[in-house]
Amino acid sequence: MPGPARTARVEARLPPEALALVKRAAEIEGRSVSDFVVAAAQDAARRTIADVEVVRFAREAQEKFAALLLDPPPPSAGLKRAFANHRRLIGKVR
Repeated sequence: MPGPARTARVEARLPPEALALVKRAAEIEGRSVSDFVVAAAQDAARRTIADVEVVRFAREAQEKFAALLLDPPPPSAGLKRAFANHRRLIGKVR
């Protein structure tokens, strides 16, 4: 079953030793150089995006966050004002 149609092209100039490394890795995985480079670029792109979009906490911070979700503190005066302003401007939230 054929994969998605390839409609875009990317070119890169590599030093010979980098190309040899990529060719060897593609060969080990049984892929073409093009397929290997596309897969590696997609993996790197996903990791880069996840680094920005996914919030990661240390264990202690995770536990504190969960505890606050399960037993939140009472609303502060500022939060109460914000709710009142929202009700006044937007209306009551269901």
